[in-house]
Amino acid sequence: MVSLLEVLCLVIVAVLWGGTEGIEEVKKGSVVLQFLAEIQFLFLNYKYLVPFLLNQSGSVIYYLTLASTDLSLAVPVSNSLTFLFTLLTGKLLGEEIGGKRAVFGMFLTMLGVTLCVASSVGENS
Repeated sequence: MVSLLEVLCLVIVAVLWGGTEGIEEVKKGSVVLQFLAEIQFLFLNYKYLVPFLLNQSGSVIYYLTLASTDLSLAVPVSNSLTFLFTLLTGKLLGEEIGGKRAVFGMFLTMLGVTLCVASSVGENS
């Protein structure tokens, strides 16, 4: 049976995965200098390091949650909600999220996640 804690852990995974930003472009002349500049950027830039650590903590929680959660529930819930939280994070950062179509897509995503959770709870009770 799916517990509320397992669903909460999957939502936390989605928040951590969806709320992180990517690396900025680093340009150098040679392949070796490019590699060294990227490594330096990754380890010395807190604007990248903090989101990276948050993202990786989401992966750890996901891995631990998979041990006790039905895979047919864990994958759609965490992956679809990641998309939703990515859009919401972008909106909080001032990005354009795509208007009414994006909001409608978020609604459909939430509806699908709700159906997945409801069907999983219904099967196990």
